[in-house]
Order: sequence, then C-alpha cells, then structure tokens
Amino acid sequence: MPEIHIDKKYIPLDKSWIIRMGILDMINGYGDIQKFLSLQENLGDDLLALEKVTNVWESSDLIDVGESGTLYRLLKFVSWKLNLNKKFITHGTLAERKVTDDPEIIYLSQSELLKLDNNTSQWATASVLLGDSERLTNSPFKLRLSYEAVEHWKSQREKRESWEPRYDETILNQAEVYLQILKVEKPIFIPKQAEDFCFAYVFGYITQDEGEKRWPSLRGHESDRVSEMKNVLELARDNEDISSKDHRVVQAIAMWGKVNRKKVNIKYPESVNKSWPQFWKFLEAYN
Repeated sequence: MPEIHIDKKYIPLDKSWIIRMGILDMINGYGDIQKFLSLQENLGDDLLALEKVTNVWESSDLIDVGESGTLYRLLKFVSWKLNLNKKFITHGTLAERKVTDDPEIIYLSQSELLKLDNNTSQWATASVLLGDSERLTNSPFKLRLSYEAVEHWKSQREKRESWEPRYDETILNQAEVYLQILKVEKPIFIPKQAEDFCFAYVFGYITQDEGEKRWPSLRGHESDRVSEMKNVLELARDNEDISSKDHRVVQAIAMWGKVNRKKVNIKYPESVNKSWPQFWKFLEAYN
C-alpha cells in the first residue's frame, strides 16, 4: 500500500512534550513557553491551561490547571518541592479523580512514586523535571519521555537555544492506521502506551484485560477507560447515544463509526479538544 501522508495541520502538538518543556522553563526562569504558546493556533485544552498557568505562575494568583491531571500533579509536586505554597483550581472530572495530596511524597524514589494514583508516571516525572537523576530501566513510556525531555531541554540551553516542539506522534500513528483500516485493510498496529488503548480496543488490537494489565493508570483518567470504552462500544453497536466526555474514548468511537459506516451520535463532541482539537476536521478531510 502507498505510504499515507497526513497534512500536519490536522495533527496536534504533543501536549505531553510541550508541558514538560513548559515546566522546565517555568522552574528555571525562562519565558520561551509563554511566547511559544501565544503564537499557536488550535491549542488543545491542556495546553490552553498551561498557557494560563505560565501567565500567573510568578504571582500569588490561584493556579487554574483546567482538567489536566498532568499539569495538576506536576505543579503540585513543584510547589511542594520548592516550598511555593501554590493553590490550585481544578475543573470537570479532575476534581473527582484520585490525586495524592501528601507533600511527603517529594522524598520518595521514582519507583515508589510510580505506585501512586493507579500507577501514573506523573509524580515520577515531576521528580525528574526537578533534577532527580535516577534513570529506571524498563520505565513506563511517559517516564522515558520525561528522561528524553530533560536531556533535550538541557542540551538546547547549553547551546543557548530554546527547546524544539513536537507533533503528537501517538495521534499521528493512530490517524495513519485509521486511514489504512478505512481502505479495508488491517495493518500492523502495536499499542505502545496507555493513550493507545481506546483506539486499539475498538479495532481489535487489544483486549480489555490486556489493557488493564499493561496500564493500570487507565482507571484514573477522564473516565475509567477500561470499562468506559467497552460500554461505549456496546452502545454504539446498539445505535444508542454516546454521552462519554473522555476525549480518547470519543475519538476512538468516532473513528470506529466511520470505518463501520455507522452513525454515532456523540453528545459531547467538544471533548476531543483536550488532546486533538483538529479531530473533526481531520475526519471530514479524510473521510
């Protein structure tokens, strides 16, 4: 099959990478993240929240992290570690999620931090961004990304240059596989991280049990993604309305609907803005 080329205007920035660059800038006194975000169009909700944070971080204002669990955990850890006494505002499902609220965790090792909050790597990432030099072998995908982010940021600063942004390779990969599936093919797709679960599940690349075993953190996102994705797929097959507000779930079921030529009635289409604000335009352009 000919190689598929997707116009990058339909692919979002890698919010995980940009948030890490932003935190490193903020704690080290650089303003590049503010300038970068101010020049962008089609920012997802988490990066819009980051932009708000960068504008008030040096003040005594409340820190509004929106619905971003990543921002919330990273910045809480920063506040505890640096004795900043920051106060935070959360929105949506984040207010209901399991988030450790114990400043003493700043003394834990990365291995110990990885046991918190359904095994999320966000607390360990915060420790790494604040200078923890330990590098675990067989670390989770997002923690490896954090190691890479720190090395990249330091390397660029040593050259007196700013960090370089990235597009979201996870979303790009899913988009490319989706377009191949549309052509009545089932290409090879290997789920590499928790953010692949919803897409992989609806297209038969992973089971519910496999996802839960590999990524316990799936239970602690905007929804319990293990059960939410299963329930939403059953509803879609029965032509029932989809009321999920989880961006990954909505993206996956919308692509499933296109592939299976089924109309999927999604009650909260705007939920995709958290990670992929160009999603609906992408589906329309490549239908």
